[in-house]
Amino acid sequence: MYVKKLCYENFRNLKDGCFEPDPGINVIFGDNAQGKTNLIEGLWLFSGQKSFRKVKDAQLVKLQEGEIKPARLQMEFFAAGRAQTAELHIQNRRTAQLNQIPLPAPAALGQSFCAVVFSPDDIDLLKDAPIGRRSFLNNAISALRPKYEKMLQLYNRAVQQRNALLRDVQFHSELTALLDIYEDRIAKTGAYLTSRRKEYIAALMRHIPEIFQQLSDGSEQPALTYQCSAGDGSEQALLQALQQSRGEDTKTGFTGVGPHRDDFLFCINGLPVKQYGSQGQLRSAVLSIKLAQAELLKTFSGEQPIAILDDVMSELDAFRRDYILNHINGWQVFITCCDPEPADRLVAGARFQMRAGVLEKTAGAT
Repeated sequence: MYVKKLCYENFRNLKDGCFEPDPGINVIFGDNAQGKTNLIEGLWLFSGQKSFRKVKDAQLVKLQEGEIKPARLQMEFFAAGRAQTAELHIQNRRTAQLNQIPLPAPAALGQSFCAVVFSPDDIDLLKDAPIGRRSFLNNAISALRPKYEKMLQLYNRAVQQRNALLRDVQFHSELTALLDIYEDRIAKTGAYLTSRRKEYIAALMRHIPEIFQQLSDGSEQPALTYQCSAGDGSEQALLQALQQSRGEDTKTGFTGVGPHRDDFLFCINGLPVKQYGSQGQLRSAVLSIKLAQAELLKTFSGEQPIAILDDVMSELDAFRRDYILNHINGWQVFITCCDPEPADRLVAGARFQMRAGVLEKTAGAT
């Protein structure tokens, strides 16, 4: 799989134009705030997922003279043995087409186009709060299983309804019976989410040890485990935990157990890397997770996903930079950086400079 051409109109700060990347490695360099990340964000949206910068769709369009103009992204790519096209229209929300056929939702693009992104936020994936790790799992699994996103929406709605009821039930005891209804919904949808998350963690662990060993001295043993806030996360365990937590939850007005409170833990030689890992170990752990994610995308789709590395090369030491580029040899890769010099000896493809939203191919490709 590779991108042949990306055209953009009224998207972020980019001047309307087209980008024709090399099928190998592409380095996009330039000063900050020139549009480098905006360009690869446009590529990423064709994976069917939301922006990796955690912004709403309405923030992706351009504001000109006080007027918001809808954005349009068009892409030509090669996948499944043939040339294909995809198109995104963005205003308050996104709509999508694949090969000129409207799709029911942009997420459906992920079944035809797959990508993995590694951004500065990912460096701290294992150090930051659990919400970031849950978000990673939700996005990664949704890219493989469209049903997962639907079940996640149903689960979140049921939790919100229970939370609202918890705040009212202390003043209206007759509403207590309604808790049974919402808790049943939470248990059913939550058990599905937990099951899929456990499966995904197990699938990652089929690839992580080998990748991690190549990023370390070979003596360290990694382990990735899922942590449930309600027993084993089954429907019965979740329902029981919800019923037992009613008293405390009524005081706080918040549902304290369920997949929205779960986490996953990365250990090295039995010790949590979050508490005991060095910076090098943390980065190796995150890299191994992201590269394992790419392997799962490849297995699921039968296609090699494109790789997007957004301003992370400066965060990695020379050994890890060399490894990540060598490991993804044969992929189409997009690298953004302020200074192209650190990547010069690693690049075999094309270089582009971004200035004030205008992309220009430059000399220096090898």
